Amino acid sequence: MTDPPALEQRLAEFADRVAALPDSPELAAAEDLVREALAELGRARRRRDGGPQREQKLLRQLFRTLPVPVIVMDPGGTVRRINNETSRLLGSPAGYLIGRAFPLLIESSRRAAFRSRLNAALRSEESAVFETRLAHQGRTHTVRLVLSRLRMPGEPQEMVAAVALPTEVQLPETRDQAGPQDESLFLAAAQRHELLSRLTRLLLDEESLREPVALIRAARLLAAETADWVIADVVRAGVPSRAAVIAPSSHPVARLHREIEGLPPSAAPIVAHVLATRSGIIHEMLTDETLLGGDLLTRMGAGSLVSVPIRTDDEMSGVLTLVRHRDRAPFGLADLGLLEEIGGHLGLALRAQRTFQRSSNAADALRSGVLPRTLPDVQGFETAAVYHPGSGMRAIGGEFYDVFPMPGGWGFVIGSAAGRGEEAASVTSLVRGGVRVLSAMERDPGMVLRKVNDALLAQHTGLFVMAAAGFVRGRKIRLASAGHHPAALLTPDGGVRFTDGGGVPLGFEEGAEPATEELVPAVGETLVLYSDGLVGSRSAAGVSYGEGRLTEVLARCASQAPAAVVKAIEEDHRAFTGDRVIDEITVLTLRRSR
Repeated sequence: MTDPPALEQRLAEFADRVAALPDSPELAAAEDLVREALAELGRARRRRDGGPQREQKLLRQLFRTLPVPVIVMDPGGTVRRINNETSRLLGSPAGYLIGRAFPLLIESSRRAAFRSRLNAALRSEESAVFETRLAHQGRTHTVRLVLSRLRMPGEPQEMVAAVALPTEVQLPETRDQAGPQDESLFLAAAQRHELLSRLTRLLLDEESLREPVALIRAARLLAAETADWVIADVVRAGVPSRAAVIAPSSHPVARLHREIEGLPPSAAPIVAHVLATRSGIIHEMLTDETLLGGDLLTRMGAGSLVSVPIRTDDEMSGVLTLVRHRDRAPFGLADLGLLEEIGGHLGLALRAQRTFQRSSNAADALRSGVLPRTLPDVQGFETAAVYHPGSGMRAIGGEFYDVFPMPGGWGFVIGSAAGRGEEAASVTSLVRGGVRVLSAMERDPGMVLRKVNDALLAQHTGLFVMAAAGFVRGRKIRLASAGHHPAALLTPDGGVRFTDGGGVPLGFEEGAEPATEELVPAVGETLVLYSDGLVGSRSAAGVSYGEGRLTEVLARCASQAPAAVVKAIEEDHRAFTGDRVIDEITVLTLRRSR
């Protein structure tokens, strides 16, 4: 393009070769068009002012406006340049076709013949003529391709120019008018849409938020619907690793399957290529058996292959590679487009999984700071407790409980922050730790809650906490409440009465005094402390659980152990909500044993 005289000479030689071909109206028209272009180029060159940039612009404009489709491809058949007429004929912009394999546009039964003509054009000064049908964007075109070797200045390798002379264009208008081939196109498009819908539903399933599950499920679906082998590689800490390999179920390939699973993705050139280019690639007819490393493709019986990135707009998460056997129809451009979209879906799913996992780990870490791993043995009492995080994806909440030793006895605390999330969990952790520390210095739980209230106000968190704390010394329980629900006391004969409760929540007002009282449970009596998530929950009909229903449940638990009482409350609440547990639930029980 930078040497106009040389280009004129090449165009003239090309026109002479076209003229030497057997007579046909299409070739005659092509010869006339090329010679007209050659004449215009000569006239333009004679008018030039000597500026190379002007001539380059002229030649580029001439190439773009040629009234016949011209495709420039490299020796491998990859499209490098097309003109406007090619875009119009195929129905796709240049940006979509450039970089893609031109043989994918040719009907599958004629692709091997095209490869032969392409190689012949590269080896000879003569043009090669090839008749075939192009299929793209739901259209089919019967064309005569004239293939000629082209040496282009600035290019490291020879190119091939293909002039497409259309002789027939078929545009399916309605399904009723479509022939058998058009019906198969409609059916294939519907199947691809259904596959994408099924994959989307699979990735949106909550169980798929665990990365291995999502990848394996997606690979199995693709293997069942569109491929014989599916290989998924993911990038962890910048290094690709093999995550899933799905082999054909109808072939005894266990040894080969294990071998592919054990190979590092870096051994597969096609995986490295996709990671480097961040774009998909398709081999409708495999000519390089080393794309997956060694002779794996030969042993797999591979006939075609497609490999696409698992990515989001700004992050490469891995590579998805699909292989079909030789006895199946090869992958096409439509498959490549579908799988690139699937790779995008998987990339978003993996990013969501990593975000969820980080939140889940944070939740576990924070929850370990507000919930005891086990309950200690309290002398003279039996204890039991339960905590449920509520529905949703393990959101971090604000409820807590604790049982701990203190000078001269045992202490316990239960509470909930007015909020959810990491901030609420950090506040409840502060309250739990504060109660533990102050219980070593104070003899009254009311004074402990008062000092925790002052400390919470000094932090300016903006959250308040409803809490109840108790000190157990001998057979007496000193109970303090800061805005918490009153505790229930279950007698051995099934009677239920409630403590006073009350008080002002922690962090609400400076100098607030908790409500305190002293209990002396008889042997067999059970103290039940519960959170707002239990009595405040609602059924599907909007009815509140409330203390009334809790009283009925407790009355049926007369003389039962604390663990049985907790289980009965759980089961009744589950039946009440119909498994719609939205809020956190905490229950702590202590029964006087002797």
